[in-house]
Amino acid sequence: MTAGLTARMRVRRGGFDLDLDVAVAPHQVVALLGPNGAGKSTALQALAGLVPLTDGAVAVGDRRFEDTAGRLRVPAERRGVGMVFQDYLLFPHLTARDNVAFGLRARGVARRTAHAKADAWLERVGLIAYARSRPGALSGGQAQRVALARALVVEPDLLLLDEPLAALDAGTRIEVRAELRHHLADFAGCTVLVTHDPLDAMVLADRIVVVEHGRAVQSGAPSEVARSPRTDYVARLVGLNLLRGKAKGHGVALECGGSFVTRDTVDGSAFVAFSPTAVALHRSRPDGSARNVWHGRVVGLEQHADTVRVQVDGPPPVLADVTTAAVAELDLTPGAPVWVAVKATEVSCYPA
Repeated sequence: MTAGLTARMRVRRGGFDLDLDVAVAPHQVVALLGPNGAGKSTALQALAGLVPLTDGAVAVGDRRFEDTAGRLRVPAERRGVGMVFQDYLLFPHLTARDNVAFGLRARGVARRTAHAKADAWLERVGLIAYARSRPGALSGGQAQRVALARALVVEPDLLLLDEPLAALDAGTRIEVRAELRHHLADFAGCTVLVTHDPLDAMVLADRIVVVEHGRAVQSGAPSEVARSPRTDYVARLVGLNLLRGKAKGHGVALECGGSFVTRDTVDGSAFVAFSPTAVALHRSRPDGSARNVWHGRVVGLEQHADTVRVQVDGPPPVLADVTTAAVAELDLTPGAPVWVAVKATEVSCYPA
């Protein structure tokens, strides 16, 4: 049975410091989600053995890959880790079959056996008809499938995926994401996925670790992260307004000014979260039942699919999603004064 991954990674590169702990159980996919420059790829390279740890340890079960305290460091080529890079890094002079078989051949597997296993994986990813094709003749989606087959054919205990869908166009990405989810569900080992795309993380991962500035700022199941963001970055990713303050009962005194009434009861430091669709805008003070009403000013508008996202300065500042018709009816332009209303039943509050 495949053992789990445990990693304590401290890496200093120039002026950047990575300080990240990662644990992955067998048959589990953990996504490292964060903005560019957060340290996600550095973490993946450290797990692969491409970047040495300044301090820490990496192990899969009782197999230690690196331990700075014991001055142990297994080189990348001896770790037996499967890796799919963002640009796939297929060998351009080799056929799809030989690309998939490469890892097996490097381990001393006979050519006939390696080709048979490669063909089985090409069949599995729907590319057996392209076995003799070179990477230059493959589409982006096909190249991604070959790269995945090459990583999995060696039956690794640890699979590392570095932005595996980033190079694909939107239409291909949907199809390949679904296929990748299917293959990962069948994989018995541990998988670490690096991505800046929240949809990739939400669809493919069992658990998400949000990384900012080289540190983990939040972790949990995708639904938990989406429901209760703990940083502005995560809130923007999942499309929520996020405010912080001091809660007592159903009331929250906000750090940015103003106060909120919420549906939840919390005492102490707390986050307040609500969807931009829960925000109603008016040109005069509303008479409705909303418990949260304040005066603001429009500072920006941006088209979002079939709605318009309105940025309103407060306090507190919020984002509101309204229809194009509402923009015209309310004459919402930068600088326009507005009244903002949010019902308490639409507001979540949870400990900070």
